Amino acid sequence: MKLPTKEKWLWLVPLIAVLLLWEFTAGYVIKNPLMLPRFSAVIFSIYALRNVLIADTLISLLHFGIGLALAFAAAIPLAIGMGWSRNIFKAIDPIIEILRPIPPLAWIPIAMIWFHLTHYAAGFIIFIGAFFPILIDSYTGFRDVPKVLVETGKVLGCISDKKQIKYIAFPYALPSIATGTRVGMGVGWMCVVAAEMFGVSDSGLGYRLFQKFYFLHQMDYVVAYMLVLGLVALCLDRLFRHFVEDKLFKWKKGIVK
Repeated sequence: MKLPTKEKWLWLVPLIAVLLLWEFTAGYVIKNPLMLPRFSAVIFSIYALRNVLIADTLISLLHFGIGLALAFAAAIPLAIGMGWSRNIFKAIDPIIEILRPIPPLAWIPIAMIWFHLTHYAAGFIIFIGAFFPILIDSYTGFRDVPKVLVETGKVLGCISDKKQIKYIAFPYALPSIATGTRVGMGVGWMCVVAAEMFGVSDSGLGYRLFQKFYFLHQMDYVVAYMLVLGLVALCLDRLFRHFVEDKLFKWKKGIVK
């Protein structure tokens, strides 16, 4: 069901109100661009930096793609094993619970030693950040497969574990995998910025934000990069929700339209 035109554009109202409040507060209350640049100045900065912004965004997306792909490829097989086999869960869970609380930033020295200042070093930090949310949600989905579905599958010919995982557990766990992936994407994108800011990479949005503009006190450029970071994250999330939640899981709609 399509939303009426008024409801479709309702999100613009609070957005415009916040931007107007930002412009007024920065220009007439704070009056100090080092503390808070005006929204109009930030937009002008985005236009002035448009060429370097595009290049930095592509580099950050490369780092993000490397880390997320590795996290997904490693987390899903491990989640299947942990969720389907109690013995595998008992063997691996202590290791996971020791490593999971370690902040991704704590891995930066190891990333620099192992991979030096390369794209793979930044990708490794994103991998650490995205891996655990994907793993936890995914193995929970496999673990919670109802026994009645497994028994029904056996009656219909799914005798082996391989067939049960393929035809019963994996389809049932897909919403949990999607949830973990979405959370992992958010954590991974935050790790992109942190990795680039702290020197794991010598390029990207985070690197430019911290190394090039912060030390020069060009706060309009700093806020411009912050806005771009938020907009890229918004676009990634909306694309994921469109193709996965709205298309793949169209059957799984609640009461909210």
